[in-house]
Amino acid sequence: METFLPLARQSNRPHVFTQPITLEITILTFAQARETFGFASRTVACAADDSPRTILCRIAPEASLEHLRVALDHEYTDWDAPIGAARELAIIPPVSGG
Repeated sequence: METFLPLARQSNRPHVFTQPITLEITILTFAQARETFGFASRTVACAADDSPRTILCRIAPEASLEHLRVALDHEYTDWDAPIGAARELAIIPPVSGG
């Protein structure tokens, strides 16, 4: 009769997690963007490799991002850049002045 050890004891390899770590990011909207998205502030779950575009398409797939700017933790960024460890995503509409 064979004796088997529990799987954890049979392997010296560390446990590998296959699911991304879930983070939370707060999305802030301003002026017309507030009307487009329907909220001023909202906290959502995301992964560090998600981009601002991915996150917003998940919560508002019909919204056009064409004329909007995006910032992560108070710095403008590209729509397709990973959010990394950012805690705040701001959606900024075009600004006109006079």
